[in-house]
Amino acid sequence: MSTINLSGSYQILQSKNKSKFEVIELFAGCGGMALGFENAGLNTKLLIDINKNICETLQKNRPNWNVINQDITQLEFTEYANQIDVVAGGFPCQAFSHTGERKGFLDTRGTLFFDFARCIKQVQPKIVIAENVKGLITYKKGETLQIILNTLDELGYYSSYKLLNAQYFDVPQKRERVIIIAVRKDLDIKIVFPQEKNYIITLKEALKNCPKSKGIIYNQRKKNIMQLVPEGGNWRSLPEQIQKEYMKNSYYQGGGRTGFAKRLAYDEPCLTLTCSPSQTQTERCHPIETRPLTIREYARVQTFPDDWEFAGSLTSQYQQIGNAVPVNLAYHLGCSLIAMLEGKTGLCSEKVTQLSLF
Repeated sequence: MSTINLSGSYQILQSKNKSKFEVIELFAGCGGMALGFENAGLNTKLLIDINKNICETLQKNRPNWNVINQDITQLEFTEYANQIDVVAGGFPCQAFSHTGERKGFLDTRGTLFFDFARCIKQVQPKIVIAENVKGLITYKKGETLQIILNTLDELGYYSSYKLLNAQYFDVPQKRERVIIIAVRKDLDIKIVFPQEKNYIITLKEALKNCPKSKGIIYNQRKKNIMQLVPEGGNWRSLPEQIQKEYMKNSYYQGGGRTGFAKRLAYDEPCLTLTCSPSQTQTERCHPIETRPLTIREYARVQTFPDDWEFAGSLTSQYQQIGNAVPVNLAYHLGCSLIAMLEGKTGLCSEKVTQLSLF
């Protein structure tokens, strides 16, 4: 009998079982979704990304993965027709220029979602899963999301979407993402989303014994300012004159602006990681040391294992990790996909063993 994590301790989740189900992932990123799917038991047949550093990261860590560094608009997928169980990807969210009121597949031309849909049309997978930012729900007053759902319907898939918060799926991060799952209409498969856990993992647990690594360094002026901010605090903790000097015109604007001069708190999950830990409006300062989070700390928050290497410059590495799907969130999604494909009403989390305790 496998064990189930009830303590909220920081671990990389991994299933004992390997499934026969195969995945194609578009806009693959640095491996968060693919690694989580692998840990759940899925086999990724093909990964595609246009970014050279991302593909180097994938090949460095998994030489056996079939990684293609190419523009998706130039690729055809007909050779995989009726051979793939899942097509996955986090396509960029763009405004769709559509003609008339049809709002279907053809009306998505000129966007990268069109090529995501084209892959679905050519491959005919059993299940489609897509990940996107929370703003997709309200973007263009919901029109973009509706076009996506309409397109999936036109391609022969019924779909459902849900906003998931990674902090309830063994990820030490408050990261909300829209997950769309679609199933081919000719199949008797029930859509299953993973169930939220009744615990969280704190940043302190996540950073315990974290390996040393490179990271962005504050200049002296920025360091002097951030030293005045207590754990969990932000710009409001600064003296008023320094607030005005640091924030400039933003000081007089409305809204909470809680990301300015933000120092993280140890006793709760990390705030959503961005492409850099030292952006003015989304500061991610270490809870007790006056510096931004390092590369390996960023990776811990996204639940990458410590031996997962990232290629490219420091800036590129931060971008790759910040844009990634958290590995443990992808694991839980992978478990749901396997449960769906196996025709099970419950989730495979009941069969989970957890390895690689840090």
